[in-house]
Amino acid sequence: MSGTTKGVLVTGAQQGIGAAAARGFAAAGYDVAVNWLDDRAAAEALAAEVAALGRRAVLVQGDVGTAAACAALVDAAVAGLGRIEVLVNNAGIFPRVPFLEMTEAEWDRVLDVNLKGSAFCAQAAARHMVAAGIRGTILNLSSSAVRGAVFGVHYSATKNGVIGLTRSMALALAPHGIRVNAIAPGLTDTAQPRHGNSEAELAEMAKALPLGRMGRPEEIAGLMTWLASDAGAWVTGQVYHINGGAYMA
Repeated sequence: MSGTTKGVLVTGAQQGIGAAAARGFAAAGYDVAVNWLDDRAAAEALAAEVAALGRRAVLVQGDVGTAAACAALVDAAVAGLGRIEVLVNNAGIFPRVPFLEMTEAEWDRVLDVNLKGSAFCAQAAARHMVAAGIRGTILNLSSSAVRGAVFGVHYSATKNGVIGLTRSMALALAPHGIRVNAIAPGLTDTAQPRHGNSEAELAEMAKALPLGRMGRPEEIAGLMTWLASDAGAWVTGQVYHINGGAYMA
């Protein structure tokens, strides 16, 4: 770290991988803008954890489903921290629905949050970085569901879209020294896989993985902080599959 404190904005940080990312970046010396949607108590508890690590935390409430909301939450993060070197596009939703029953409204909502939200949060953050002369990092969350999801056709479509978005943004932003990479987690110990699966079913799914267990959110966060560090300075436009060996690409 340099003498200037760095800032990170983590979207969807009130729980799971997003919360782990906030903790991981705080431990790495970053001040953290914690974006939350509907659980202020969880966001405040996370901010207290960041403070306990000796870093500042600002709470930024907002839904990433519109371009205007994305711009507003990036503006709020910059106002609170002074600058952001890293954006973690973590916010996402996965409402399960059989394909033959999926409505246009359900399709639109998932694409708005998962894909449009990632694009326009990145655009707003990149505009700030370019204006401030920051050679920053954008990290987009994809998923092992790029291989397909029986009850998540809309979700799988967005997570494949995130990969194309990542590669194209990496090319567009390289002249500004901004690196863009994607992380595609597999079965991770968060609330998300528990939707529709019992603990026994999760245990069986975990045992079927080559490494025999679910991933931990902090393991995903560890890859994020490495990609944002000087050690990852020559890495852009890449997709990192972190899934216990379930999918080897």
